[in-house]
Parts: sequence; C-alpha cells; structure tokens
Amino acid sequence: MPDTESVDLVTAELHGSLEDPALTSMNFLNEITGRYPEALSFAPGRPVERFFDVESVHRRLRTFTDHLSGELGYSQGEVSRTLCQYGRTKGIVHGLVARSLARDEGIDADPESIVVTVGCQEAMFLVLRALRANPRDVLLSVSPMYVGLTGAARLVDMPVLPVAGGAAGIDLDDLVARIHGARQRGLRPRACYVMPDFANPSGLSMDLATRRALLEVAEREDILLLEDNPYGLFHGGGGKPPTLKALDSARRVVYLGSFAKTVLPGARVGYAVADQRVRDARGTTGLFADQLSKIKSMVTVNTSPIAQAVVGGALLENGYSLDSANGREQEVYRRNLRQVVDGLEARFADCPGVSWNTPAGGFFVSVTVPFTVDDDLLEVSARRFGVLWTPMCHFYSGPGGSNELRLSVSSLSGAEIEEGLDRLAALFVERSRGSVNMRFVHSGDRAP
Repeated sequence: MPDTESVDLVTAELHGSLEDPALTSMNFLNEITGRYPEALSFAPGRPVERFFDVESVHRRLRTFTDHLSGELGYSQGEVSRTLCQYGRTKGIVHGLVARSLARDEGIDADPESIVVTVGCQEAMFLVLRALRANPRDVLLSVSPMYVGLTGAARLVDMPVLPVAGGAAGIDLDDLVARIHGARQRGLRPRACYVMPDFANPSGLSMDLATRRALLEVAEREDILLLEDNPYGLFHGGGGKPPTLKALDSARRVVYLGSFAKTVLPGARVGYAVADQRVRDARGTTGLFADQLSKIKSMVTVNTSPIAQAVVGGALLENGYSLDSANGREQEVYRRNLRQVVDGLEARFADCPGVSWNTPAGGFFVSVTVPFTVDDDLLEVSARRFGVLWTPMCHFYSGPGGSNELRLSVSSLSGAEIEEGLDRLAALFVERSRGSVNMRFVHSGDRAP
C-alpha cells in the first residue's frame, strides 16, 4: 500500500458521488456475498439459476437471425451487419419490445418511443440526466428506495426527496406536501420514481385506486412519473392491477423495464418507453426517446446487438409473452415467498418486536426487529451464523431502516430457505438476549 504522501489523486478532487453511501452500498453488498460464498444468502435479488441454459442463448440468437432473414427479408450481409456492427442507438429489438408490452402489460407503445438500454440502470441514468437541467431540479422517490436509483441521481447531481410509502405503496398526501414544500424553497420537482408492483426493497404494491389517484396528482402538479417494473410478472397468482403506463392517457409516465429477471440477467438489456413530446429551440417537435438516445450515444454508443438478439429471440419464441415464458420461475417465486412468510410465522409469531410484511408477489420481504441492523451485524451474521440478508438502512437517503432487514426469496431452494431461517433465528436470539424473551421453532422441531 502506498503511503498517503505519494498518492496521485484524492477523492476530494473527484466527483462527490464517489464518497456517497449510495455508490458504496451496491459494491459492499456484492463483495460480502463473495467473501462468504458458503453462507446461505437472502441478500441478492437475483433470478433463480436452475433454469439457466447456455444452449438457449445460442438457440435464441438463431431464432432472431432467422427472423431478420425471414420475416424482415434481410440479406446475409444485412444480417451480419445488424448483429456484428455498431448498431442503431435506440436499439434493434424495439418493435419486438413494443409487441411484448402490448401482450403482457396492455401498454400501447410506439416502437420509436422505446430506447433499448444496457440494463434498466442505464435507462434510469439517461432519464435523470435529461431531466436535470439546473441545480433547482429535484427528484422525488418513495422511501425506502432502490439504491440504484439514488446512485444514478447522485451521478447527475440531482437531489432525491423521500416520499412516505405507507400501506398503499405511496402516501399521496405526503407526495403533494413534498412537491409544494420543494417549490416554496425555490426547487423544481421534475418527477417521482415509483415501483408500483412488489417494490424493491419493501415488497409493497399499489392498488388500482392508488394508481389512478397518483396519475391525477402527476397531472395536477405537472410532474412526470418514472415507473420501474422489474417484478410485475411475478405476482402471487391472483393477477395484478394494470401498470401506470397502461393507465396513462396524458403521457405522464416514463416506463422503465428490464429483461434481467424475465429473460437473462447476463444479457444486460433494459429499456425506457419515453413517448413524451419534446419541442426544441427551433420549434421542432419529437419524442423524449430521441433526446435520451442523444445522451446514450455519448455513454454506451449502443446496446450490444448480440445481447439484444438473445432477448429478441426469447420474445419471438414465446409469442412476445414473457408472462407465459416464465411459468416455471413464477411458481418458484410464489412457493418461496409463501415458504419464507410461513417460516417467519412459525419461528417468530410470539417474539416481541419482530414483524414482517406479506407481499402479494415479487422477490422481497421486509422484517422489523427489536435491535439495530447494520453492516456490522451483517458481517457477524455471515461469519458466525452463515446467513446473509440486506440491511434496510441502505435504502434510505437519510435516517431510517435501522431496525429493518430485507430478505430476498428468489434464489434459494426450499431446504436452503428452512436452514437459512433457522440460522437467522439463531442470530435474532443472540442479538435479542437480555432485551426480549425470544423463542423460535427450529425447522427440525416441525413435522415435514
């Protein structure tokens, strides 16, 4: 290690985001998983891996290639150029994405309003970069909030004002109060980021009445809504309300999507539906998507055509419906969610101060405990008890989450869930000793 006198750079002379907790959280959570590979992990919101199939990657690429030469009539040279050359900045599978949105979500999207991005993370960055015009511009977000959103906002120097979630997924009175309060301070609220279906990290969802009311607030207060929907297809089996974008008749919603959970996380393909009309200084009107593509051309140039082709092949093979394509995955997530919630009930029903929510779908359960939850406790949990989870404090832009943790139900087997909950319970008992009388039921004490 070089001594401090010989360093070439100091963070004080680099962008301020580099010391921001939002940017360190993601790395910390990834690194601790790598440091304790034997620990059972409720930490990452990753899709189940047992259905990964390398051959399907090759098959989907061939399917998309056949689509180019057959349905679209491309020559062999045009097919090679489309897949192997630098490509269209806005993407080459935008038409297929539009068909999928119509089929699965009831969203009628002009293909030209779609920008295909390097994961949904890039889509967030592009939208925030475009909206942040001057230091007065601020973003609102339901709290607790996805750390990737707060990190992207920090990169473009856009403050994020937290909005209370409440039982309905968003407290609309608090949203309006935050908007008015910001304007009184001379700030300009541009948009509110929301995850209406099985939000990360809370697991909460908005009912139909709340969605309609939120759209009305956005119209009345003249703000955009950034709707992020990575988990919407993984409902509990009883269906779900329409997306905000499907209900959006006034172009108030920029829809952010990803194929990481529904096709292949390794492809790193996401998208933004940005159909808002934009008038430039010359009076010419175009799509917000076109403005996002200008920024993208300077960030990633274009999204890998090979990765897009794999996603496009999956859409073609499944008649554009990823809902039907994910039947096996949906069943795994539903079963795991039930097992985790039932397991918490079996172990902690009589434990003072321990509570949890019961999401209607998605990947995450939020647990409240009567002791402090932080990164130090996570280290203890990993090293001594062999179980990982996520401290909820990572998802708050200020104080909050100090007695909460997030459990991801997506990637463990049934046996691993039982063992992991037993290990978690042992941690809870030790941490609570002397403050509460905690007793849990070990999985071995219950009938199979």
